Amino acid sequence: MSTQQHLIAPSVLAADFANLQRDVQMVNESEADWFHIDIMDGVFVPNISFGFPVMNAIAKHAKKPLDVHLMIVDPDRYLKVCKDNGAEIITVHYEACTHLHRTLAAIKELGCKAGVALNPHTPVSLLKDVIQDIDLVCLMSVNPGFGGQKFIERTYSKIKELRALAADQNTDVLIEIDGGVGTSNAGKLLAAGADVLVAGSFVFSSENPMQTIKDLKAVDPTVQLV
Repeated sequence: MSTQQHLIAPSVLAADFANLQRDVQMVNESEADWFHIDIMDGVFVPNISFGFPVMNAIAKHAKKPLDVHLMIVDPDRYLKVCKDNGAEIITVHYEACTHLHRTLAAIKELGCKAGVALNPHTPVSLLKDVIQDIDLVCLMSVNPGFGGQKFIERTYSKIKELRALAADQNTDVLIEIDGGVGTSNAGKLLAAGADVLVAGSFVFSSENPMQTIKDLKAVDPTVQLV
């Protein structure tokens, strides 16, 4: 676990698209650290989100880094477009990259942080040959494609396995958890070794999203709920 306080990345996919500027402004004014942007193609995952024009509109108003999660096939085609539309972190799926090392290098050549996402069924051990080249690993704690799914409990042990894998090669790698995250499990995730919590519907569907973000940011991993 890195020494810095954990980061909160609200997932804009769960925002109100009819009031997107309002919701972006809310995140700007909140204690959130990043905007989590899901780009879906309807092929790699069974859903289609927004494309780069909407991402660009978000970037124009966002005052915090864009953490872009490409849930698409052949992500290499869109790395430069991501960068040009405001991405500071670009995460590709292990399952979608035939030449992952090359893809990571291409992301870094653009001046972005390079992330790799793993689906729930994908073992973290598959990253052992590239872990030293990764800035962030996004562990999917639900099956990707739709918001509001139930959290997969196996995630806790995967975080610990990944932290152990990175221990002697890349202690700076950030571990991000995406899916089913809330105040009920945030402490346990952080205690296991997570650094970044992505929260979508838990934030944007709450009565007071700014307070919900504040509550997530204030979670103490050393205090466990019994």
